[in-house]
Amino acid sequence: MHRDFLRTHRGLRGYLARALGRLGPTWSASPERRLVQSVCLFIFMALFFWVCWPYGTREYAKTFAAREIVNGELFLILDPLVSVSAAVAARMFVWSLAVAAGVILVGVLLPRAFCGYVCPLGTLIDVFDWLLGKAGRPSAFGQRGWWSGVRYYLLAVVLIAAGSGVLLSGFVAAIPVLTRAMLFVAAPFQMGLAKGWYLVPPANVGHVISIALLMLVFCLGLLGRRFWCNHLCPTGALLSVCALLRLTERRVTRACVECGRCVKVCSFAAINDDFATRPLSCTSCRTCAGVCPTKAIEFPWRRKRENGGANDGRVEDQTIRSRRNVLAGLGGAVVAGLGASLAAGGACTSAEAPIRPPGSVPEDKFLQLCVRCGQCIKVCPNNVLQPAGLEYGFNGLWTPEVVPDWSGCEPSCNNCGQVCPTGAVRALDIEEKRVARIGLAEVDWITCLPHAGREACQLCVDECRMAGYNAIEFVRVGGRVDEMGEPLEDSGYLAPVVRQDRCVGCGLCQMRCRGINVKSRRLLQRSAIRVFAGAGKEDRIVSGSYRALREGREGLRPEHQGRIDEAGGTDEYLPGFLR
Repeated sequence: MHRDFLRTHRGLRGYLARALGRLGPTWSASPERRLVQSVCLFIFMALFFWVCWPYGTREYAKTFAAREIVNGELFLILDPLVSVSAAVAARMFVWSLAVAAGVILVGVLLPRAFCGYVCPLGTLIDVFDWLLGKAGRPSAFGQRGWWSGVRYYLLAVVLIAAGSGVLLSGFVAAIPVLTRAMLFVAAPFQMGLAKGWYLVPPANVGHVISIALLMLVFCLGLLGRRFWCNHLCPTGALLSVCALLRLTERRVTRACVECGRCVKVCSFAAINDDFATRPLSCTSCRTCAGVCPTKAIEFPWRRKRENGGANDGRVEDQTIRSRRNVLAGLGGAVVAGLGASLAAGGACTSAEAPIRPPGSVPEDKFLQLCVRCGQCIKVCPNNVLQPAGLEYGFNGLWTPEVVPDWSGCEPSCNNCGQVCPTGAVRALDIEEKRVARIGLAEVDWITCLPHAGREACQLCVDECRMAGYNAIEFVRVGGRVDEMGEPLEDSGYLAPVVRQDRCVGCGLCQMRCRGINVKSRRLLQRSAIRVFAGAGKEDRIVSGSYRALREGREGLRPEHQGRIDEAGGTDEYLPGFLR
């Protein structure tokens, strides 16, 4: 019985080994690593497609909270470059720095473990590289050359730009690059298939740039395995620098027979042709140990010094050790970083200020903290949040803005602040969010149907009342008077006027007016009530209570109400063409 069990057990192990071997040598050499990668990729996809899918009930905040067993922004806060660069750019503490510190500490114990085990972009690159390997990779580059140190210089550019107040990590850090591109590629398919293609917002130039960037990352695999990770990724460069403090490292014993299998199987160019280790490139994946026929590869504590063979040495990355390379690279990085800072203040082609999500910090801090990951856009129901193109300049690219023509900000939703990894959008409770003013609705008295005397309309008033804001009231315009000059009852139209002390700029009124009077009935060319942001029209605070600001505004008498009272309860205060 015992022998039968052992025979079955060995047969199962042999079958699994052969199955993994068919997938590639790295699967059978390091199945534990591939398992961890698969689990992390599954979690990433589950967070993106399920947790950050806002639909279920109309109580959007409760729906999201019930699903968020794991933070929706988990992988974004695990990317240490995101937190570090945001904190430097904004000159303030970012809450996710604590998680970044944890990732770096793990990286000291297991150098670059995030790159080799956790990063979903790296896992997808592995899949793409595997497909290229099956098709025959036409590689024209080696794994080492002048390009090997570009990632360190790119990291320097990101940090120098952050030091001058411009955040570039969102453009090149691993996780934002992936989440943003998935927002533009995968999210529209999810929305179209699940809810209807008419709900998918139009694309802009930002979509094209982001998708092209991700495709470039994958296509770099034509030049070599993990080319992006090894030579360009600034997140990996940051973790490589932290690996200078590593506690463990790869070592080769005298048992090495120099068969070359480890060199062939290493995806990270961490093994020289003489089988010595390049420790700043090593991700502790242990794949090389799995293929070594003599078990000559170990990963001991760094302090351990045993008598080894000729291959027992370490080869540091000469690209960052050479004084000439360091000086030249830093000089170029300084120029590039300062140039990027100047370019970030490029021309803005929009005459209107962007309407930011509720809870957004002041615009200068917002641009220094927002990593353009698109996570807030993914969790936003009805796509009221959409990524900006180049209309606000290079520094505004991919930042979230409210588009009231498309939809309005749902009163029962506070999801955007819950998933922001850096605090560019504050995490507010639902009551606090409902009083956070993101803009101010303004009625166009020339085109508004009642104000223009064309017909009665109360779409915006009804929408505002259903949302619970009650920020739009009626005044009577165009009324007739009798021979004594007294207004005739029920003459004229009831026209909407916005109460500035109550309006939060949600845009539901604009969305309804455009949907009915512009798109359906074609009575107007654009909505007669529109939301505008800017000084005096929005509340943008780094800390403190929005409710306190609201209570301060409620103490003031609305301007239009004062004019009505002064006019004796009539519309005499209005311009003559509106009476």
